[in-house]
Amino acid sequence: MTGQARTLVVEDDPVVATVHRGFVESHPRFVVVGEARTGSDALRLASALRPDLVLLDLHLPDIGGLDVLQRLRMLPGPPVDVVATTAVRELDSVRQAMAGGVVAYLVKPFTSAALRARLDEVWQRREDVRRAQDTLDQDEVDQLLAGPRAADRLPKGLSGRSRDLVREALARLCGAVASSGSSSGSGVGGASRDASAAEVAEVVGMSRVSARRYLEHLVAEGYAQVAPRYGATGRPENRYRPA
Repeated sequence: MTGQARTLVVEDDPVVATVHRGFVESHPRFVVVGEARTGSDALRLASALRPDLVLLDLHLPDIGGLDVLQRLRMLPGPPVDVVATTAVRELDSVRQAMAGGVVAYLVKPFTSAALRARLDEVWQRREDVRRAQDTLDQDEVDQLLAGPRAADRLPKGLSGRSRDLVREALARLCGAVASSGSSSGSGVGGASRDASAAEVAEVVGMSRVSARRYLEHLVAEGYAQVAPRYGATGRPENRYRPA
């Protein structure tokens, strides 16, 4: 897959739609090509725009999101990836969405980091499919069915929610300098290109030791980079930034 993944945001609340658009467009590999407030608009735009990905709310004013999901599967052309972005939590709805082939299910409200992690998975899955041969052996079939998250096992004691919060805090701390134009700093108030475990811990509200564990896991996942910085005492401090 080349270029950016074209994304359609389906959300009846215009404020929430704007937030989700911002989340998507903060990812360098995705771009929003349209927004729909109703199920009928979603189907019309999906047919006209042929997006690679649809962020689909399940509460829509005309056609239920699950019905929209089924109709999306009937459109001609390559199948579109669908991420459910909804406040619907009932087990039956989740099961129907899974049966309809959603690649992820995010319960509102969710963070930018949570969506970004799912977008990473969508991109990786599409790349895996693009690189696959026309004929697959059993191992290759198993890998495609398992998807990127099969290898994303958290170490004991870590939670996915806290990992997403740490990842978002790191991005916020390291992104503050980009808007201010500074290229150096101590990290106080987020004014640096990287951040320490202590700075991330303060933003998230956890211990420095816990923040460091999550940051090291993000490094292992490939979502963050780490480099030592030597201070006046000569003792290095690990500094982290998004990969």
